[in-house]
Amino acid sequence: MKTWVIAAAGFCSAVVAGSAGAQSFLNIQTDPSIPTLEEVAGHAPGDEISTVTEARNYMEALAEAAPDRMQITPYAESWEGRELFYAVISSPQNMARLDEIKANMNRLASGELSASERSSLVDKTPAVVWLSYGVHGNEISSTDAGLALAYHLLAAEGDQTVDTILSNTIVVIDPMQNPDGRARFSNSFEAARGMTPFADRYTAEHDEPWPGGRFNHYLFDMNRDWFTMSQPETRGRVSSMLEWHPVVVVDAHEMGGDESYFFAPAAEPFNPNITEAQKEKQVLIGRNHARWFDQRGYDYFTREVFDAFYPGYGDMWPTLGGAIAMTYEQGSARGLAYERATGDVLTYKQGVEQHFVATLSTAEVVANNQSLFLNDFASYRREAAVEARGASDRYFVFDLSERRWQAEQLGRKLAAQDITVQRLPAGAQVCGIRYSDGALVIDRAQPSGKRITTLLSEDTSLPEDFVDEQESRRDRGLNHELYDVTAWSMPLMEGVTSRTCGQVNVSNASMVGADDPITAVTASSAAYGYVVPWSDAGQAKLVLSALDAGLTGGATTEAFSVDGREYPRGSVVFPLAANESSLASTLNGLATEIGAEYVALQSSWVEDGPNYGSDKFVALTMPKVAMAWGEGTSATDAGAARYVLERELGIPVAPIRVGTLSRANLGRYDVLILPDAGWGFEGELGAAGKSAIATFTRNGGVLIGFEGALGALTSGDDKLLSARAEAAYLAEEEKRSDDEETPASGLLIESDEDYDAVTANQTARPDSVPGVLANVIADTDHWLSSGYEEAVALYQGSTIYRPLNDADGANVFRYAAADELVASGYLWEENRAQLAYKPYLMAEQQGSGMVIAFTQSPVTRAYLDGLNLLLVNAVLFGPAHTR
Repeated sequence: MKTWVIAAAGFCSAVVAGSAGAQSFLNIQTDPSIPTLEEVAGHAPGDEISTVTEARNYMEALAEAAPDRMQITPYAESWEGRELFYAVISSPQNMARLDEIKANMNRLASGELSASERSSLVDKTPAVVWLSYGVHGNEISSTDAGLALAYHLLAAEGDQTVDTILSNTIVVIDPMQNPDGRARFSNSFEAARGMTPFADRYTAEHDEPWPGGRFNHYLFDMNRDWFTMSQPETRGRVSSMLEWHPVVVVDAHEMGGDESYFFAPAAEPFNPNITEAQKEKQVLIGRNHARWFDQRGYDYFTREVFDAFYPGYGDMWPTLGGAIAMTYEQGSARGLAYERATGDVLTYKQGVEQHFVATLSTAEVVANNQSLFLNDFASYRREAAVEARGASDRYFVFDLSERRWQAEQLGRKLAAQDITVQRLPAGAQVCGIRYSDGALVIDRAQPSGKRITTLLSEDTSLPEDFVDEQESRRDRGLNHELYDVTAWSMPLMEGVTSRTCGQVNVSNASMVGADDPITAVTASSAAYGYVVPWSDAGQAKLVLSALDAGLTGGATTEAFSVDGREYPRGSVVFPLAANESSLASTLNGLATEIGAEYVALQSSWVEDGPNYGSDKFVALTMPKVAMAWGEGTSATDAGAARYVLERELGIPVAPIRVGTLSRANLGRYDVLILPDAGWGFEGELGAAGKSAIATFTRNGGVLIGFEGALGALTSGDDKLLSARAEAAYLAEEEKRSDDEETPASGLLIESDEDYDAVTANQTARPDSVPGVLANVIADTDHWLSSGYEEAVALYQGSTIYRPLNDADGANVFRYAAADELVASGYLWEENRAQLAYKPYLMAEQQGSGMVIAFTQSPVTRAYLDGLNLLLVNAVLFGPAHTR
């Protein structure tokens, strides 16, 4: 038994861990044949932070001790090779017929049952409750709570609540959604701790080094990845959840240590595709939590934060499939003890206990209302299909003649989310439009119709009363209450042409599967060479793979035409004469694997545009890319940039810590990427680091900066970028010119408007925007915009830059005019007016090299796939133009 000391400012008190028998947080009789956590890991629940290995070993020990009531199923493998798994716990009778229960849940989810069929299934089917813990690896208490709950459900004897749960529900416990992040936290915590845990929040054990344990290996916040499905952990969870169709889902988190406990109901705004019945069930569950928390003297709050609008959360994605899904947030000790601002000490054990109680309470509510939850789930699925029938926008149609590869990828991503996707053949006529290369069709009249509506609609409207309140808050000088972005339309983010239609003949359509390969468009033999049209990320992958395989080619900066077909700017030609005899077979193999297109050229003659021998073609080589990494950079943006380049495009990235850039041999790389960064970036970089990247650039390197990193490039005496950030726009009557060093002139204030003008901060940034999809317009004379005339980008935050003048550089992409700016989402009117015509992407020559500046990150959450081709333009074509 361990004794440890909580050391906090001004006091020191001894705390003794619970006795060896205190393995449940409730006073119950337990079965001694069920192993305790202390017997397996050496500590009781909450006395220590269970490691990844200890958590896995304990769950396996429980399953081995009670195989008739618990089984473990692996569902994914992390980037670092750790297996993710969930445990199923129920009565022996239910466990013996799990396949039948799964089948019943699938039938209830089908939306096709008659009333009598549904009633029959509900009577004999336990409700599935899915309890998820620790998607953020440093939100530590939830995993130990999951272990404690598994023990409680298996070891409790003579407990009516547990008996009812086991009889009426299937409890799925996913104890560790992010093992890589938890391992990172555990390692830093153990490395920092000494004789005793300290409750002082500023001690090293509470202060994780960059990037912290919140993220997975590629530094993704996986609580934003559910519909993007970029990470293997997310893909595995989605697939597993669709096998079971849980009616209730909990995603257990932690928040700041000064907070108490949050549970549903969620805060406003609610996504419009959430039903009143779902909201009512949140209240039903919340009331039961309140009963438990009141009995045990726990503080809590509801409704104030953590809204239910953005569909990528671990609670929102299941909600849009019919579940009652909720986020629970526990104040975090971020270690074993944490001194709050009030002076009292929050212990890790308290956090574990409260998550344990909340998730046990959830299972209790479902068990006591099994038929209610099953019927409501089935109703949601049925009504989602029925509501869309007859709608003028019932069908979404993706054109396969534009950005074909992106459209195909989007179709498969949707098919992996319980969405039926169908393919129409070439020449199909849909709502008066002929689709020469065919189309993909998604019918909203299916059980996942509300998820389809949310993910594919051009816009999801915020409630009017909520918007009015946010505008009022801004008028009163208060922050807005939006927790995340206001726009996420997947076709817009993929750059896919999507239309809606009321009627589509799908009699000759075929199904699209999530794992279907994308069909390549390959070429016959060529007399001169092959051309890869520059149209989307699939084509870019083919070119990059070909260069990596040793092929030689060049990209055009102007469109050219051959045999009546125009090949756009950026298209890449691989001549036979410049390559080995295996050119055709190499391209064929790569294109087939990727699903890309290449075309045979029988001659170098073109009907219009430049020939291959023109200086309008630039020679390409596989770029060598380095990236600033570590303290000062945004972990999520650095991770997303590396992920997109490496895993989606196939470009290896060398991460170099920001503090090491000053002494690194940057000359061995063609490209250096500075991801989005915070206020500490310039300090970490230092004068020597800034000098090193300036030398790299002026000696011919390509420096690519994202968002916050541009601050380091636009400041100081030796600027690398001539642009400058703007303050918020002030009307003429709000501007003052008094010299601050002399007494102010007399001033009359006669109205509220006068007062606002006098007190206006003339150096303030524009109001912060939670996130909106904005239209950006290309300068089609610049090679950096190859493959684009316009695009959709995410704008968030408050940074707006002045355009470069022609003498300094080029504004390659600018935001659209104010009345055409917003593609999706909600944008404050002042920001809309000020953002119009301002640069999104700039390029400026520096010596022999170039600075390419994205004023907003193009890789956020790896869900802006429509911008991946633009990123390749910078990384691949940039060195070709500075070489």
